[in-house]
Amino acid sequence: MSYNNYGNRFMRTTPIVLNLIIINGLVFITQLVMDSTYQLTNFLALYPYDSGQFRPYQLVTHMFAHANFLHILFNMYGLWMFGSVLERTWGPKRFLIFYIVCGLAAGIAQALLVHDSAAIGASGAIMGLLGAFGYLFPNTQFFIIPFPFPIKAKYLVAIIAAIDLFSGFHPGGADNIAHFAHLGGLVMGLLLVIIWNRTNKKTFF
Repeated sequence: MSYNNYGNRFMRTTPIVLNLIIINGLVFITQLVMDSTYQLTNFLALYPYDSGQFRPYQLVTHMFAHANFLHILFNMYGLWMFGSVLERTWGPKRFLIFYIVCGLAAGIAQALLVHDSAAIGASGAIMGLLGAFGYLFPNTQFFIIPFPFPIKAKYLVAIIAAIDLFSGFHPGGADNIAHFAHLGGLVMGLLLVIIWNRTNKKTFF
């Protein structure tokens, strides 16, 4: 997935985004090294609230663990794509607060609504970023392979939310995606950006 922002290119990776990518990368490498002996991923994963394995710290640690290379690659690409723009818009402190709060909301939704599997990954927080991006920059156009036409950010958010909502209630047999975590992060992201925008009016594209 790429997007057309009408000539305004990324000049550099912003500091909080860069540090989050580094932390996620280091945790993933540590998982690869330690899982065979210490089962680190099981320790970091978020378990359902009623499973008997849930611990409060998991609401944070699950955001920094990933299942495989493609999982972390796509999540870090989303963090870089949306997060760099939002960090420039809000500044590092507000962006970091936003990211962590969305990740926590995603974890709470997943722990309360899913009863049969553990979850890992930054996807819920990334969905919060996508929701905020779609609200602030609704007409930015994305090109998604294999579709030959662009999709505006506001429609992309709506499409992904609809897919997650449907799949959350009707999961397929091989579906291992944390759909309710996605929705929890997305809803929290939209709520935060709406509240912040009311108290800090700006003109967004």
